[in-house]
Amino acid sequence: MTGLGYKQSQGDHTLFIKHSASGGVTILLVYVDDIIVSGDDKREQQVLSECLAKEFEIKTLGRLKYFLGIEVAHSKKGIFISQQKYITDLLRETGKTGCRPASTPVDPNIKLGSMEDDIAVDREMYQRLVGRLIYLLHTRPDIAAVSLVSQFMHQPKEAHLQAALRIVQYLKGTAGRGILFKRNKSVSLEAYTDADYAGSVVDRRSTTGYYTFLGGNLVTWKSKKQSVVARSSAEAEFRAMAHGICELLWLKIILEDLKIKWDEPMRLYCDNKSAISIAHNPVQHDRTKHIEVDRHFIKEKLDSGMICTPYVSTQNQLADILTKGLNCINFEGIVSKLGMENTYSPA
Repeated sequence: MTGLGYKQSQGDHTLFIKHSASGGVTILLVYVDDIIVSGDDKREQQVLSECLAKEFEIKTLGRLKYFLGIEVAHSKKGIFISQQKYITDLLRETGKTGCRPASTPVDPNIKLGSMEDDIAVDREMYQRLVGRLIYLLHTRPDIAAVSLVSQFMHQPKEAHLQAALRIVQYLKGTAGRGILFKRNKSVSLEAYTDADYAGSVVDRRSTTGYYTFLGGNLVTWKSKKQSVVARSSAEAEFRAMAHGICELLWLKIILEDLKIKWDEPMRLYCDNKSAISIAHNPVQHDRTKHIEVDRHFIKEKLDSGMICTPYVSTQNQLADILTKGLNCINFEGIVSKLGMENTYSPA
């Protein structure tokens, strides 16, 4: 690819970009022997296709409709991605095609632990089920509960299996749900970060969650248990902020590779005023010594004007569903703000 004038992205080594002298751009996204070609330079795309055909046996499938289990639909509104067929196959495999749908992916009243006295279940079966749910996270940011059940892969018990199957039951009622990327000229970058302080009953570690948006469209998300035990809710939130900033900086690198620039600072929304105060306060306190690296990292980005940290109320904290179970009303209220819709028929 480099011989054809393409440059490998610094942020994603599977992404190759070529900027033409005419101002056009051609983009390749490569996964083993599956390739997506995009951009606005049709002539370059034709040249690329001819060059690849000389080196490999290729099959051109036309407009993108299906890629690695992800269904793609185009319309005047934008691009809609989902995994409805994948979910249908999962329901059939787990014997849940006729089950009663669950209103949320996780029961907010249940705290999963090691469940030492519970009945053990088949480990390989459990790992396969959770693995399939993890793959669904590519288009389903509403099933972050998968990160919870994935913590018990080595010694799964009946309670863990039932929690995983509840996610499947939730998918039964929302099989056609996916993400709509709306047409938007804005290139603003923003993130919502949250943490569930000491939420794990196993080791009292907190869970970090973040959503990032580009031009109002949800592009990346993550829910993961923190690597250390936080000594306060502010510390847990602060670590989540650091992760959110790293994700924004990564997206910035991708956009710069595409020669897309903007003047606005990237916004990081947090619902913990203490964490925001620590980020802006240059004075070292005894209670913040143990998070000094994160503190200096965040302060540096704030001082450069690259990042700003507006406060958002807990009621408007979108990352809330990434760190804990919520009731149906609160859960659906957040999902409606993520750009998620049901099966979309292109107009």
